[in-house]
This record gives sequence, structure tokens and C-alpha cells, in this order.
Amino acid sequence: MLGNTFGRMFRVTTCGESYGRALFTIVDGVPPGLKLTNEMIQEELDKRRPGQSELDSPRKETDQVEIVAGMNQEGYTSGAPVGLLVYNVDTQDIHIQQYRDYKDEIRPGHAEYTFFVKYGGYADWCGAGRASGRETVGRVAGGAVAKQILLQEGIEVIGYVKESYGIRAKEMTFEEIKANYRKNELNCPDLEAAERMIEKILEVKDEGDTCGGIIEVIARGVPPGLGEPVFDKLRATIAHGLMSIGAVTGVEVGAGFEAARMKGSECNDLPYIDDEGRVRFRTNNSGGFSGGISNGEDIVVRIAVKPTPTISLPQKTVDIRKMEETTLAPITRRDATICPRIYPVAEAMVMIAITDALMMARGYEGLTRGDEIWKRLRE
Repeated sequence: MLGNTFGRMFRVTTCGESYGRALFTIVDGVPPGLKLTNEMIQEELDKRRPGQSELDSPRKETDQVEIVAGMNQEGYTSGAPVGLLVYNVDTQDIHIQQYRDYKDEIRPGHAEYTFFVKYGGYADWCGAGRASGRETVGRVAGGAVAKQILLQEGIEVIGYVKESYGIRAKEMTFEEIKANYRKNELNCPDLEAAERMIEKILEVKDEGDTCGGIIEVIARGVPPGLGEPVFDKLRATIAHGLMSIGAVTGVEVGAGFEAARMKGSECNDLPYIDDEGRVRFRTNNSGGFSGGISNGEDIVVRIAVKPTPTISLPQKTVDIRKMEETTLAPITRRDATICPRIYPVAEAMVMIAITDALMMARGYEGLTRGDEIWKRLRE
């Protein structure tokens, strides 16, 4: 299985499965001298931990993290790869047997078929194995390390539930979103809309079904100039990271698909010089990018999150071993909606992408001998 590492200079590698013994993350490129504690990582992991509300899977994982590598005796990073370990603790035989009972049946909306194609009968069928949302523990752990680096640079990243099953939060400023961050189990800063969202999710849950939604992530304080002009645009790297999350079905940046309905005169973000002599933009339809490179405005991205594919309603499917059609109605644990646990995963992927781009930009700038314009724009 390839593709378990994300990043080029700041690199996050993860391993582990849903019902394996543990999940492990290695973070390369962490500079020496960074204060890092188990509590800092735990704060982020607790955002996505299951079993915290009626909206979540009842699986009781503690997600307790331990930093096992990359630290000196004084509690600072040493410059070596940072290793982060989280044990799976709620892997009871009764739940393993539930998966065993239909391990050869393709669960609609899951990855069984393509895993059968790639790995045959050796694929890990228990709890979706590597395709499980449990895999995202490693992403959040790696993102927590990136967060500590970004905070030193004055960069802040916040994700929240923008929409759930067609109910949409009102437009809010960054300050309003931050003030109401994690004020309810859904993490929707529009508190009135959140009540309606939760009511509808629980209604759908009682029907044996699940809901999807939209997550918005905002990164504030990102300096201009991060990313490369062609294949390694920061916009593209962030989209890559977000689209690699299993439940994500789409990404839009800034005005997103609404830009297709605008005129150029409506869509263009007009530049001006602010009171501090910096170039700024009067609107942010581009979502913080010019040419895919950060332009200093807030980075604004949204992801579409599909409904949890495990539902209690009978669905037609195929038994891959017998090669015959059958009916499936799983009884395994699941989230009524993935939204309240996926936003920290989205935050993590954005933070990892920005940290990686920041390191590459600093290295490039260190060897660049630019002209007066180049120097002025970096003062």
C-alpha cells in the first residue's frame, strides 16, 4: 500500500487500521527547539474522538496520545522525526464478529470493492481497515504538530460546520466564528441554526439513516507568496490534502462554484494599499490565492462531506466471494453524521499543507537575491 505520506519538507506519515493494535504517526521536518507536549496533541485529538454525543459513533476510544520520539530531555523537539502513538482500546470481539459476518459483502459507499480489487482476500475487512475514518487520527496528530509551528508564525486555522443536510449557517465574520468555536456538539457557530441541524440529524438517525454536510476552514495570517505557480500551487496542495479524506466528495475555494455564475468585474478582487503600506484586496472571491499562491488574505476553503455510508436500512449489494447479489443491513457502530468529527481532520490537512509550503518558501527565499520590489514586499 503506497501513498501514506503527505508533504515534501514537512512530511506526515501514518499507519494503522480501525481494529489494529495502534495508530502511529511520524512527522519529518520538525525544527529543533519547538515546545511540544502530549497535552498539545491531545487537545486536537479530543475534537475528533468518538462517543462524545448522540451524533457520534458510540465507539469508546480514548485516543490517548504519547510522543515517543523526536524529543530531548527538556521537552523540546530535537530535530529528529517526531513519533506519535495512539492505541485502539475499544476493539471487542462482539464488534469484530459483526464485521466478520458480512466481510465478503460489498458495503455500499465503502471501499470494500476497490480493496478487493487491489488486495484480494488479504484486505483488512474489520471496521474498513485502512479505509476507516479511524485512519484520520494520524492526520490530526500530525496537524497538531504543524499547529504549534504555525502559531509561532501568527497563523491561525479554524474549521466549523457550515451546513448540515441542507440547513445552512448564516454568514459570520472570523471573529464571530472564533467566539462560538465548539460551543455545541456539532461545532456550528450559528447557534440557532445548529439547534435545527441537530434536531434534523437525530430525526434522520431514528429512521436508521445518516446525514452529510459542508465544512468551512479559514486560515488567517498566512503570508503572501506560499506555493508554486504550476503543479505545486498551495491551493492545489490544500485541495489534495482535503480530497484525500475518505468522506470528502468535493472542495471549493473562496467563491468556489459561484464564480462560474459571476462576471469578471464581479469576481475580480481589486487590490489597494492599506494604512500600513501593504497590498490588500477589497474582496476575497479567490479565497486567499492569486495564481494559486497565497496573497495574504484569509484562506477560505469548503469541503462537501457525504453521509456516513453505514446505515441500518437494507441495501442491495454483492457477495464478492460467492459472486451473487444479496441484501445487506449492517448493525455495526456508526456516526449519524461525520461533520462534527471531520472538521478537525480538515483543519489538520490545511495546517500541514501550509506548514510544508512555508518551509519550502523560506528555503527558497534564503537563496534568492531579489530586486528592490522583491525586497520591499517582504519587509
